[in-house]
Amino acid sequence: MENPRVTDREPGALSTLPTPLEAAPRLAAAIGLGPDDLWVKRDDLLGPGGGGNKVRKLQYTVAAALAAGATTLVTTGAAQSNHARLTAAAGARLGLDVVLVLAGTGGVATGNLALDAMLGARIVWAGDVDSGELERRAARITEQLTADGRVASQIPFGGSNAVGARGYVDAGHELLAQLPELTQVVVAVGSGGTAAGLTHALGADRVLGVHTGAVPDPEARIGDLVVGLGGPSGAAAPALRLRTEQVGAGYSAFTEPVKDALLLAARTEGLILDPVYTGRALAGLVEAVRDGDVRPGQSTVFLHSGGLPGLFGSDAAMTWAGSLADGEES
Repeated sequence: MENPRVTDREPGALSTLPTPLEAAPRLAAAIGLGPDDLWVKRDDLLGPGGGGNKVRKLQYTVAAALAAGATTLVTTGAAQSNHARLTAAAGARLGLDVVLVLAGTGGVATGNLALDAMLGARIVWAGDVDSGELERRAARITEQLTADGRVASQIPFGGSNAVGARGYVDAGHELLAQLPELTQVVVAVGSGGTAAGLTHALGADRVLGVHTGAVPDPEARIGDLVVGLGGPSGAAAPALRLRTEQVGAGYSAFTEPVKDALLLAARTEGLILDPVYTGRALAGLVEAVRDGDVRPGQSTVFLHSGGLPGLFGSDAAMTWAGSLADGEES
């Protein structure tokens, strides 16, 4: 079968689908939408390993690796990569060894790094390199493992190739079944596979991507993935709705709009977002309502893609969160 996936009906399932779609009336009112306008797609509840959107991609990329006989998965990411953590979790669930090739030089294991270790992944630090060099390092490690007699398979950065992006084609169809009147879904754009899959399923006009700074040219990356999924060559990329104002000083920057977004989600709906992806996505939604790109009366879905461990891996975010405490003496 073309593009097999590890489904929820198989031993060692990677997820239980569909994920919930929850109304968010208090958050909607706080950002200027009607109480029936805003919904949250809870892909943060996908498991194992703490949950998150990367699981949908891993259902396909890991299935391809298993079909090739792999016993070891190799992938890449930033030090606090959610994709790396969930690849480690998928490996643990399926009895596969996992090697994570991460940017940086190590240090205290917090957030995702602590979970990577708990899940049994082997971490290789690549130093201060870009995503392209990370992929080349991972390819060399995969080749060496193969030469040593292991059957190793490389999972791409963020799980985002045309195979992995099929997970969010599924999610797009899932959303339409849950909310047929869907106007748009707002999603953080990291490695691009989530936005590409949703664009393929829903059309570019119904996907609002918020750039996080994870890749230098998100529009081209998403467009290429849409074409890889079978979209129209040359026509897909220009039609994308992509907001770029939330990147700030860069991917790891913890900005004031993101701080405001984290508090909004927490104090209106009890939702915990992360400072890199979902925090930026909500900040982008807030700005989109302000400038009229998202309007009252539309059925808008905010994709909660997970990433909570990254909150605990950010010194800036934890210092800020700690400063909010207002304790009282008993």
